[in-house]
Amino acid sequence: MVSGLNPRTQGVLLMALAMLIIPSVDGLAKHLSATYSPLMIGWVSFAASSLIVTPIAVRLHGPALLPQTQKWLHLLRLVFLLAAATMYFVAISRIPLATAVSAYFIGPVVAALLSVIVLKEQMTLAKGLSLALGLAGAMVILQPGVGPIEPGLILAFGSGVAYACFQVTTRRIAEAASPFQTLAFQYLMGLVLLAPQAALNWTTPHVSDLWLFAAMGSCGVFAHVLSVLAFRRAEASTLAPLSYLELLGSALIGYLAFGDTPGGSVVIGAALIVSAGALLLPRRVVSPAPGTPAA
Repeated sequence: MVSGLNPRTQGVLLMALAMLIIPSVDGLAKHLSATYSPLMIGWVSFAASSLIVTPIAVRLHGPALLPQTQKWLHLLRLVFLLAAATMYFVAISRIPLATAVSAYFIGPVVAALLSVIVLKEQMTLAKGLSLALGLAGAMVILQPGVGPIEPGLILAFGSGVAYACFQVTTRRIAEAASPFQTLAFQYLMGLVLLAPQAALNWTTPHVSDLWLFAAMGSCGVFAHVLSVLAFRRAEASTLAPLSYLELLGSALIGYLAFGDTPGGSVVIGAALIVSAGALLLPRRVVSPAPGTPAA
C-alpha cells in the first residue's frame, strides 16, 4: 500500500481494482452456462476458491482459520452473497450480460441507503437524489406495464439488492476478522450450503474446462480480498458506487465475447443508474489557502 495515501483513498483504489477484476468472472460464468447449470457453476466456483483460500488461512491463522467472533453476522453475510451469486448466474444464462449487469447495478444505490439505515452513516441530499435516479433507471429497464417482464431481469435486480446487503454486512464485520478468515468462512460454508443445488444439477466438468473454473475461483478470491481490505479503510456509502466500474468491463466483455448489444431502454436505464452512483462518489476536499478563515 502506498504510504502517502490516507485510508479513505486507499479504500477507494482497492475497491476500484476489485471491480475491474470481476468482469472476467462474469464472462467465464456466462461462457460456462452454455454447458453447465448456473446452480452447479456457483458451487464449483466456490470449490476452486476454497482450494486457494483455505491453505493460506491455515498458514496465517492455524486452527483459528475461521472468524472467532460475530459468527452469525458472517453467516448472514454469506447468505446474502450466495443469494446474489445464484440469482446472478441464473440471470446471465437467460439474458444478455450487459442487460443483467445494468439491472444488477441497482445494488450500490441500495447499499448507500442501507448504510444510512443500518450503519448510521450520514444521510445527504446526494444520497437521496441517487436513490431517486436509481429507482427511475430500474423502472426504465423493467418497463412495467409495457409487456411481460423477463424473469432474468427480476433475478438480476434481486441479485443487486442481495449484494447491497452483502456489502453493508461486510462493512459491519470488516474490523472483526482478517480477510482470509472471512474468506475461509465464506467459501467453506458456501460449499456446504450450495451442495444440495449443485447435486441436483450436476454435470461432470470436462477436463478442458477445469482451468476456466479455476480462473473463476482465482479472480473471485482476489477481488474479494481487495474489497474486504477496502471496507476496512472507507465507508460503505463511499465504496459502493465504485462497483459501477464493473459495468463498463462487463458490457465490453458481453459485446466482444457474446455479441450482446443492449437495447435502448437498457442503455437509458443504465445511464440513470450510473448517474445515481456518480452522485455518491467522494468529492475532493480543497484545503483553504493560508490565512483564509475556516468555514
